[in-house]
Amino acid sequence: MAYDADSTRRRIFAAASAEFAAHGLAGARVERIAATARANKQAIYLYFGSKDKLFGAVVKAKVDEVCHSDTLDPRAVGESVGQLFDWYQEHPELIRLLLWEALETGGGPVQGEEERSEAYRGNVRDLVEAGVGAGREEPERTREAQDWMFTLIGLVAWNFAVPQLRRLILDEDDEAATLARRRAAVIEAVRTLAQGQQ
Repeated sequence: MAYDADSTRRRIFAAASAEFAAHGLAGARVERIAATARANKQAIYLYFGSKDKLFGAVVKAKVDEVCHSDTLDPRAVGESVGQLFDWYQEHPELIRLLLWEALETGGGPVQGEEERSEAYRGNVRDLVEAGVGAGREEPERTREAQDWMFTLIGLVAWNFAVPQLRRLILDEDDEAATLARRRAAVIEAVRTLAQGQQ
C-alpha cells in the first residue's frame, strides 16, 4: 500500500484540531496527535514545522472557515447573524481554540497574524462596500465597519465562550431552548443596531 501524504496531513490536522481545542497549545501533546492521526511524530514536524506552527495553522483554518462562509451580509443582517450563530453552535472548537490562543499569547502576536489580519481586512472592505459607515469619510468609515464586525462577532461568540455563565444567568435547564432564545435575542439586537447604521 502506497504512502498517501495528503491523507496523512489531513489526519494530523483533524487530530490536532481536536487536541488543541481540548488542551490548548501548552497542554496538547504531539504524541497524542500522532497516535490519533495514525502517523508518526516526524510527519507532524515534516508537514507543519513545530507544534506552535501546527496550532497556528489549525486556528487559521478554523477562522478562515467562518470568514469565507459568506455569513455576514449587512443587507440581510438578521439572516446573516442567525447563520453566524448557527455556524458557531455547529463548530464549538473555534471558540475553544481562540480562547486558548488568547490565554497562551497574553494578547501578544499570534502565528500567522498578518495573514489573518488581511482576511479580516477583506471582511471589513466587504462591509464598507455594502454600506456600513455610509456618509462618513475615511478612515472613520473603515473604523465603523471594523467596530460593527467586532461587535457582531462578540454578540454571537460570547454565547458559546462561557456556557456556564449562560446557564447561570438565563437559569434554564434546556440548553436547546436557551440557545434558540439567545439566537433570537442576538438577531433582534443586531437588527436594532443596524437601524442605527441607516
